[in-house]
Amino acid sequence: MWAGGVWGWLARMEQMSLPLDVERDEWAWVGPLVSSVVTVIAGFFALVVVGFSAMACDACSSEKAHGFDASVSTAFSVLEVGFLGPAGLLVAAWGLPWERRNAGRRAMLALMAPLTVVVLFVACMAIVKWP
Repeated sequence: MWAGGVWGWLARMEQMSLPLDVERDEWAWVGPLVSSVVTVIAGFFALVVVGFSAMACDACSSEKAHGFDASVSTAFSVLEVGFLGPAGLLVAAWGLPWERRNAGRRAMLALMAPLTVVVLFVACMAIVKWP
């Protein structure tokens, strides 16, 4: 093993510091955390509403019910695949370096994630052919 082993490596890492012009943002985790919680809750709500909307046409004729069921199935699939967008935004918000110069970017990414869920939900409701 190299000189000092793992403990020597850790000691060298502790001695390293950020460049002089870079300030570490101690509160960088707040925006992504709040956004993650709100995005998960909004995504769950969207899945539940789109899932339960399939029962809206239980008493419809077979022709209307067939078209309605197909549109709800398509909307549900769009919603599931569309969740990759907010997930990517959250990964980007968490993955930015915790420096003050990235605070604006992190805040915008954190804000866009739950808003993307809302846009997805509205798009899915527009896809459904209501009876």
